[in-house]
Amino acid sequence: MVSKKVLIVYAHQSSGSFNSAAKDAAVEVLTAKGYAVEVSDLYAMAFKATATAEDITGEVKNADHFCYGEETKLAWEAGKLTADITEEQRKLTEADLVIFQFPMYWFTVPAIMKGWMDRVLTLGFAFTHEKRYSQGIFKDKKAMLSFTTGSQESMFSAYGINGDMNVTLWPLQNGILHYCGFQVLAPQIFWAPSHVSSEARGTMLEGWHTRMQGLLGENPLAFTPLDCFDGEKGYQLKPEVHEQHAAKEFGLTVGIHLGKALPPNNQMKAGV
Repeated sequence: MVSKKVLIVYAHQSSGSFNSAAKDAAVEVLTAKGYAVEVSDLYAMAFKATATAEDITGEVKNADHFCYGEETKLAWEAGKLTADITEEQRKLTEADLVIFQFPMYWFTVPAIMKGWMDRVLTLGFAFTHEKRYSQGIFKDKKAMLSFTTGSQESMFSAYGINGDMNVTLWPLQNGILHYCGFQVLAPQIFWAPSHVSSEARGTMLEGWHTRMQGLLGENPLAFTPLDCFDGEKGYQLKPEVHEQHAAKEFGLTVGIHLGKALPPNNQMKAGV
């Protein structure tokens, strides 16, 4: 029986950080469970964050009007992407689960991790116009965000100064992960570890240890399937789907909210 493979895309500068401890815990637990685990330590790799023509070996098709998406699609098809991108695409192709481990910067991932997403998830390899969202290329793979915050949980609430964390996560989880077809597992959020006691940080890691025991068997978050939208009418929600939910209290998802109240925890917990 072939063991499951896990890729951890990790972005923190310090081996003494809580993020490093969370990454190490994942490697330890998942390896002990028999999974093959690879880690892309982006800072240690000095991974290039900028998406440029330098990501293509040889000449580009249109240097005067360079279009990164189209040019990298052609380069991917021709085997002309640079070695660092090709290696990460290999890891991703082989992975059953991808864990992104990072400290939240400015309500999103650090620049080096965003660069990984920009450069590795190329057109053709990770998505096409026909293959995206619920019909995406990676629909048989799972992915999740595991991250620390600088703010307390109360600040990321519907009444908190930072706003609802469900809204913050929508661009990352829907616009990147689900867009490429991934089944998105609920995020693992470590709330403000730098502002709590060492005992509290230990409890956080214990919770992560416990969760990982059944991680690959978890149900993913709910997203509205692609076939609920009319591609000939600007991918608007089909009238019959809209009608089915007309009398319901909440919208379909955080993003497709139908002008209603946002469904609680839609981007935080499976089954809602």
